[in-house]
Amino acid sequence: MADMALHDPRPAPMDSLPDALKDAAERVDRVLDQVLPRPEGLHARVAEAMRYAVFAGGKRLRPFLALAGAGLFEVPETRALRVAAAIECLHTYSLIHDDLPCMDDDDLRRGRPTTHRQFDEATAVLAGDGLLTLAFGVLANPATHPAAEVRAQLVARLAEAAGSDGMIGGQMIDILAPERTYGEAEIVLLQALKTGALFEFSCEAGAILAGAGDDDRQRLRDFARGFGLAFQIADDLIDALGTAEQAGKAVGKDQAQGKATLVSLYGVEKARAEAARWAGKAASSLAPYGPVADDLRALPFFLLDRPS
Repeated sequence: MADMALHDPRPAPMDSLPDALKDAAERVDRVLDQVLPRPEGLHARVAEAMRYAVFAGGKRLRPFLALAGAGLFEVPETRALRVAAAIECLHTYSLIHDDLPCMDDDDLRRGRPTTHRQFDEATAVLAGDGLLTLAFGVLANPATHPAAEVRAQLVARLAEAAGSDGMIGGQMIDILAPERTYGEAEIVLLQALKTGALFEFSCEAGAILAGAGDDDRQRLRDFARGFGLAFQIADDLIDALGTAEQAGKAVGKDQAQGKATLVSLYGVEKARAEAARWAGKAASSLAPYGPVADDLRALPFFLLDRPS
């Protein structure tokens, strides 16, 4: 168990975070290369599309959260990396489907053509389905953890985070947004489900792998909620103020579609202040873990001024 002495909740110097994020992404990518199917046989095209989407770049934030959370409890790295890879597979599936013509109809993702533009719509749907299925297969494999009970907990929690009361539910609320008038509570709920639920699982997964208690799991969920809101406000600021080149995807779509965000509700300056407030709440929730949580504690502040 990590040192539980109280620790200053303010973020540590963030100079090391870019290297930590890059290192984590490289380690996760090596595992993704192992677990993703190889393009072989008559169905090779779907494997090509899965790999195209997964290896299109991206910050690998959710895998980083999983690895950093596992690090609080000294979980063996091989186990944490497999969970991180499963999370990235599921996240990438959600991006493929989110970009489809029947959803957000986007042409650009991570600075290059979306999967349905690079291949075709049917192949993109199948590639997303394949990544979703693969995520649960990775978690259920004994290589992820020798205890079946732990694997079952991971599968159940990811299903909850990604399902109709989690990410999919948030997407449904988002689809209805142009037809509705959402206030602060509805926008926070949308974000908590569409993006926050997977952040919660990513943070909590390390505690599940370690067999940690309810208090530890709750602290990590609290961190994830604060982190998720800070992240989403920062993302909405990019959509409102950034460029497609910076973001690696189309910007200004929320405003064009009449979707309310916390940025449109608060204004830019108040939104920035709210993002910083939620980042502070997230950091404070990790105080009991001491210096071992410094990178995780600093991450929400590091992302506040991100260009993409």
